[in-house]
Amino acid sequence: MTCYKKTVIAADEFRRALGHFATGVTTVTTLDADGRPTGLTASAFTSVSLDPPLILVCVDHKSQSYPPLLERRRFGVNVLGLEQEAISKRFASTRLDKFDGVPHHVGELGVPLIDGALAQLECVTVSTHVEGDHTIFVGRVERVHVGTGEPLIYYRGRYDRLSGANS
Repeated sequence: MTCYKKTVIAADEFRRALGHFATGVTTVTTLDADGRPTGLTASAFTSVSLDPPLILVCVDHKSQSYPPLLERRRFGVNVLGLEQEAISKRFASTRLDKFDGVPHHVGELGVPLIDGALAQLECVTVSTHVEGDHTIFVGRVERVHVGTGEPLIYYRGRYDRLSGANS
């Protein structure tokens, strides 16, 4: 039997290593208890299953959108396009008025969706898993809308574009 020494790495070192994994950028959106739209920027998003159609997104417990996501159990995932960097930055902030001036509409499941996103997924939460300082939300995708354009990419702490992408 091989024993491994438990090593704890510093958060900054871990973040730097993860920064070498390029991701797309999404906003996760829902309504709060008073019916106001709320949301956050998330790069920790992926598909889980095609049948049934499931996705997951990881949300920090300190996010102001965390309680509404737990309570509402419905959310939208908006895959942002290259021209939506300002929206990503806005939704990554702690400001309360994230939707002010951001074109959006309410989807069929009653969740706010960002206009012009490359893709919009309307989801119902099927399970949550608390892990560390985040909760993993697994959502069943009920509706999808697909647009056009280039994706917004996040790599090594910066926004970027796909090399060779068509303009």
